[in-house]
Amino acid sequence: MAMRRFMDRDFLLTTKTAKEIYRKGAEKTPIFDWHCHLSAKEIYENKRPKDITELWLSSDHYKWRMMRSCGVGEMFITGKKSSHDKFMAYAKSLPKCIGNPLYTWTHLELQRYFNIETPLSEKTAEEIYKRCNEQIRTGDFRPQALIQKSNVTCVCTTDDPADDLTYHELLAKEADFSCKVLPAFRADKAIHIESSTFIPWVAAMEKAVRREIHTFADLKTALLERLDYFCKHGACACDQSVLYVPYRVAPQEKIEKIFKKGLSGAYISLEEIEEYITAMLLFLGEAYAKRNMVMELHIGPMRNNNSRMFARLGADAGFDSIGDRNIAEGLSRYLNALEEKNSLPKTVLFALNPKDNYVIGSMLGNFQSGEAASKIQFGSAWWFNDNYDGMRAQMKALANLGSLGCFIGMVTDSRSFLSYPRHEYFRRILCELLGEFVEEGKYPYDVETLSKMVEDISYNNALAYFGLEIQP
Repeated sequence: MAMRRFMDRDFLLTTKTAKEIYRKGAEKTPIFDWHCHLSAKEIYENKRPKDITELWLSSDHYKWRMMRSCGVGEMFITGKKSSHDKFMAYAKSLPKCIGNPLYTWTHLELQRYFNIETPLSEKTAEEIYKRCNEQIRTGDFRPQALIQKSNVTCVCTTDDPADDLTYHELLAKEADFSCKVLPAFRADKAIHIESSTFIPWVAAMEKAVRREIHTFADLKTALLERLDYFCKHGACACDQSVLYVPYRVAPQEKIEKIFKKGLSGAYISLEEIEEYITAMLLFLGEAYAKRNMVMELHIGPMRNNNSRMFARLGADAGFDSIGDRNIAEGLSRYLNALEEKNSLPKTVLFALNPKDNYVIGSMLGNFQSGEAASKIQFGSAWWFNDNYDGMRAQMKALANLGSLGCFIGMVTDSRSFLSYPRHEYFRRILCELLGEFVEEGKYPYDVETLSKMVEDISYNNALAYFGLEIQP
């Protein structure tokens, strides 16, 4: 067997069927990025990046984590070293990360945005650094141009209930920018009463609603007001992240007492934390269902494990990992409680721990209905799983237990404007998997049907699921 050229046109497309359905169903299909961490403010301000280091490394904790694993000092990652030195440190580290998706993403980004086919290493770093910076200096690498070049028709940002959506309003009026930018309601700080962010967050909410919040009932009223504000700005998605989904119901009077303890900074027991989170998740789920919004549940992250680095750099700096709690019972009881009230919204379940793929995959079938194709969705392989093996494992679990053809596909989950080739990576893996089914005789050789399925998983299914109509 002849050696394949490095990341060529048929990268990951190992069968005739895979190549055909990728070309017809995926290659030119637009992107709907329904879960990301891009900033509406940065999109609107549309500033030209200073250089490749700012564009590539300034906020990407995936790259930071990899560099630390290669022994790079923090001064080259989040410290005060020059842009040149930070880029060189990344380039020197990258070849050691064979098999890591970052190696693939890096070269997809170099190829798609800079037309650079040369592999990045310590030997080639100076040349690539100069070539990238020259293109940034003379071309258009501002956020809006990168989004449009990536064929993105809609972006759902991640926004706190207390956030001002002014920049979403301004973007909606931009005549020369065709991509929709919609807010998504991220209620984590409302849920996590045990967090050090809870008290200052309540203060921020008081400013947002222009009144004081003294009780749990006050907070619920404020959240509904902000949720309606988000809806007026086009929000169709709501998101929350938990280590596990607890289900411990308590009387409202007790929840009020727990809330007051949280607001005063008093000690709250694990039992009380679970009771509060349960009450908040039930309240939010009903509110989302009433407004026909999609609820996303990201399950399994252990955040901010390194307390010294958290104190120094804050959250989302590359010090999170996978939790190993059991999730089935609490999740089932939570979804069932909403279902009993006919208040279960369309829900996307993301599993960070791959041991839970079959838990999630089998949970879906308990709560499906005719309201939507796969009303309960298995979210794409996420964070530590958005790699070759993780994506295949998630899709194979979904295929074995549910309906892969109804899947709503990939999200970037990223803060980088150069992350969109991750969708290409996903689509190539999807086409390879489907091609294998065909070539092994497990599915008919029907290019038309398969190409339409790939297009649907890549784009159409998500648009229909979130209730959007967008002309590409």
